Amino acid sequence: MRYKNDKRKFAIYSRKSKFTGKGESIANQIELCKRYIQTHNENVRDEDIIIFEDEGFSGGNVKRPQFQLMMSELRNKKIKAVVCYRLDRISRKISDFSSMIDEFAEYDVAFVSIKEQFDTSSSMGKAMMYISSVFAQLERETIAERIRDNMHELARTGQWLGGVPPTGYTSIPIVGSVTVDGKPRKAYKLDLIKNEAALVKQLFEVFLETNSLTKTETYFLQNHITTKNGKNFSRFTIKGILQNPVYMAADKDSFEYFNNLNVDVYANEDDFNGRYGIIAYNKTLQKTGQANKVRDMNEWIIAIGKHKPIISGADWVKTQALLEQNKSKSYRKPKSNVALLSGLLYCGNCGNYMRPKQSQRLNANGEKIYSYLCETKEKSRMHNCQMKNPNGNTLDRLVCEEIKKLSEDSSEFINQLKQTEKEFLSNNSEYNSQLDIYKNEYEENQRQIEALVMALAKSSDTPAYDYINKEIAKLDCKNKELINKIDDLEKITGNNSMSATEFNLLEELLASFSKTFDVMSIEEKRAALRTFIERVVWDGEQVHIYLFGSEEKENLNNIIEDINSNSFDGCGEPQGGNCE
Repeated sequence: MRYKNDKRKFAIYSRKSKFTGKGESIANQIELCKRYIQTHNENVRDEDIIIFEDEGFSGGNVKRPQFQLMMSELRNKKIKAVVCYRLDRISRKISDFSSMIDEFAEYDVAFVSIKEQFDTSSSMGKAMMYISSVFAQLERETIAERIRDNMHELARTGQWLGGVPPTGYTSIPIVGSVTVDGKPRKAYKLDLIKNEAALVKQLFEVFLETNSLTKTETYFLQNHITTKNGKNFSRFTIKGILQNPVYMAADKDSFEYFNNLNVDVYANEDDFNGRYGIIAYNKTLQKTGQANKVRDMNEWIIAIGKHKPIISGADWVKTQALLEQNKSKSYRKPKSNVALLSGLLYCGNCGNYMRPKQSQRLNANGEKIYSYLCETKEKSRMHNCQMKNPNGNTLDRLVCEEIKKLSEDSSEFINQLKQTEKEFLSNNSEYNSQLDIYKNEYEENQRQIEALVMALAKSSDTPAYDYINKEIAKLDCKNKELINKIDDLEKITGNNSMSATEFNLLEELLASFSKTFDVMSIEEKRAALRTFIERVVWDGEQVHIYLFGSEEKENLNNIIEDINSNSFDGCGEPQGGNCE
């Protein structure tokens, strides 16, 4: 390894599955790696080397604290080479190792394994890296092939694999078991829930009649028909149900549909007699920490399940054709407009958002007139909410004028702000002091636990073993209590985490707000309002402004007077305007 003018540091990584006190210990690994670095590089000091140690962790995965810390430092461009004693110290999985090597190359970091003489800073090392990548790819393809073989075996049985059953069904165990990836699992099948099945059938019927997700949503809203969890149906929930093949009968229409699309159908055509429903395996791509994604249909494996279907194959196929046809007419967010309260304004009747609706008419100032419309009112066609539409131009202006008044020295808000600052800084000092005590106690307990764990490893088969175990359990119990106390205090201080400087900054923002607001761009005005306002509620007569930090159901002196007294008529238009 030769690194000229590279200020980054060397990293040594060592790992051992458990403490033994002999053999290739952590200390031995580190010493050997240090010698290698100093032998192959001139003038390397101890401070040029960062050491990462994981003891008591398996190499079967990369979820090791010190390994993750090392990778974080690497991504922050603080490391130029990683040295370990043996390849299996850093990873036992070819796939993990290959991904790691790719990331090392991306950040121009060399990798050295002393035992195997693997050094990616040399030509031979790079060649070995490419060979390892080939083997990793082979392993990935082998795994994928094995999974698909598993799916075919499952398709032979038509079993339900578990998880949350789709609306209309529950899962029940059946006699026997299935093998998944070489491991036996309990066998399940879907069983019909009559009232939910009727709901699914109604969804298909309404959609096929209206040919519209929006109209289907409106129908269910107007008739107060909710999901099995008691929530309103959204267009996306409806679409998810309509696209799920589990509801479809395994009949001639469904067989022809999948066969024509070259989907892997794991059953004979004669078995598609309409008695049972379809099960689709390999339908979703599942990744830890991410929402499941539906795979392309040509990756599915279609089989005949053991459950009763809800709709015919013909209706499901027709539904998919209509959904595909409607893609070009799918919902789009409204284009940008001059409305300032989008995302802040709520309906006082149903609690839903009120969004701007722009007209082509102009007011006396030459501005396009727009109003705010409750989403529930719009989607239910005024059936579930009849909230009056306020004039947006006037409403925005009044809210802005009211916020400007907050900056006046005589305003009640400024007086409250100063009083709150005194009380908060006094209370917060006490909270922070107690928080420090709890945290110090927690850290001391952790140190004692770590020391006891080390002692535990050496006291196997001795009378001290049980005593040490009890002490560890006692300290762990105390720490759990401390974590709860720390969380509670952090919530209190976090919810009111304003310093004296921040209080002053808020006052300055308010002062500059009144002076510069009128010359701001639309985007700047929206951002400025969101600095102070948590939400705005329109109740049909008055608009209520809730500032950050206000009580949930209290108005904090910021109720604007009756809108009718500010040039509004009963329909929410300026006087002389037309009601929609």
